Amino acid sequence: MFDFIMNDILGTPAILVGLFALLGLILQKKGIADVISGTLKTIMGFLILGGGASILIGSLDIFGKMFEKAFHIQGIIPNNEAIVAIAQQTFGRETAMIMLFGMVMNIVIARFTPFKYIFLTGHHTLFMACLISAVFATGGVTGIPLIIIGSIILGLLMVFMPAMLQPFVRQITGNDSIAVGHFGSFGYFTSGLIGKYLGDKSKTTEDIKVPKSLGFLRDTSVAMSLTMAILFLIVAPAAGKDFVESELSGGVNFLVFSLMQAITFAAGVYVVLAGVRMLIAEIVPAFKGIADKVVKDAKPALDCPAVFPFAPNAVIIGFLFSFLAGLLSMFLLPVFGLKVIVPGLIPHFFTGAAAGVFGNATGGRRGAMIGSFANGLLISFLPALLLPVLGSLGFEGTTFGDSDFGVVGILLSLLAKLF
Repeated sequence: MFDFIMNDILGTPAILVGLFALLGLILQKKGIADVISGTLKTIMGFLILGGGASILIGSLDIFGKMFEKAFHIQGIIPNNEAIVAIAQQTFGRETAMIMLFGMVMNIVIARFTPFKYIFLTGHHTLFMACLISAVFATGGVTGIPLIIIGSIILGLLMVFMPAMLQPFVRQITGNDSIAVGHFGSFGYFTSGLIGKYLGDKSKTTEDIKVPKSLGFLRDTSVAMSLTMAILFLIVAPAAGKDFVESELSGGVNFLVFSLMQAITFAAGVYVVLAGVRMLIAEIVPAFKGIADKVVKDAKPALDCPAVFPFAPNAVIIGFLFSFLAGLLSMFLLPVFGLKVIVPGLIPHFFTGAAAGVFGNATGGRRGAMIGSFANGLLISFLPALLLPVLGSLGFEGTTFGDSDFGVVGILLSLLAKLF
C-alpha cells in the first residue's frame, strides 16, 4: 500500500496536481459537476504540458546527437531523469520518504509562516529529494535522521525558492495569483537581478518591431520553427548525411528530416503553452479553497513554462543566449580544471527560456539576453562543480542540470562533511 501511494499516486505528478485541485474545489463546496470538471481539466492541462515537453525532448535529443557527432565533443551531459534513475536503485526508499514528508513540511511551513507557497512541480520535488538523500547518505547520515533532516530541507526549499522569485513573478504576470516552483530558481533570480541593474525595462522583447514583409515572425510558432530550422540545417550537414540518415532518420533525407524536426520542436512549444493556459485556468480558482481553508492566501508554485505565455519573444531569446553561454563554457571549463559539460538542449531551453522571461520583465531585451546568458553559465559551471560530489557515489557519467541542484548539492555536501 505504501509503494502504491508513493509511486503510483504521489509519484505521478499529474495526479498530485489534480489532488490539490480536487481538495481546493471540495473546500469551496463546489457542486459535483464543477469538482469533476475542474479536477479533470487540471490533470488534462498537466498532461498536455507533459505531452508537449515530450515532443520537445524528442526533438532536442535528436539535435543533441547531431551536435555531438558534428563537433566530436566528449563530455558530461547533464540529465536529471538519468541520474535520478541511477540513484533510485540505491536510495529509492529514502527518496520516497523525503519526498512525502517534504510535501507535508511544505504545507506546514506555508500554514504557519508568511511564505504561502505550495510547490506543485512534482518531478522536481522527486529530483531534489533524490539529491538530498544521496548527498547526506554519502556523508554518513542515514535512517530516521536522514529522513527528518532531508524532509525539513526539502520543505524549506519548496517554500523559499518560490518566495525568492515572487517579486519578479509579479512583474511578469502583473498580479500575485501564481508563483514559480522550479529548481532553476537561482538562474531565474540571477537573470532578474541582472535585468534590473543592467537592462532597460522600457525596451521589452515583446515590442520588437518586425517589418511588414516579415510580419509572419510575430507568430511565435513560426518564429520558433524558423529559428530551430536554421540550427538544424547548420548542424545536420556538419554531422554528415550518412550519419543522420542511417542513425536518426530511418532513411529519410537528412535535410527534410531536419526541417521536420525543427517544426516538430515548434509544435511541442505550442502544445506546452496550451497546457500551461489550461492548467493555470483551472488550478488558480481551485486554489482559492486551499487558501481559504488550509493555508490562508496560498499561491500555487508552478513549473517554469507557466511564465512562457507572458513573453513569447523572450522565450526564444532566452533559449538562444543560454545555449550560447553553454557552448562558450565548453572551452572555459577545462581552463579551470573542470570536466567539460556538453550543453544539454533540454535544460538550456526550459531554464534559458524562463530566465529570458525574468530578465525581460526587469530589464527588457538587454536583460533577457544578458540574464539568460548568465543562466547558461550557471547551468554549465554548477553541474561541473557538483560532479565530484556525485562522482563519489558512482554517478560519473551524468549530473543534475538545473542551477538549484548544483547550489544545494554543493552546500549540503559541505554541511555533511562538517557533521
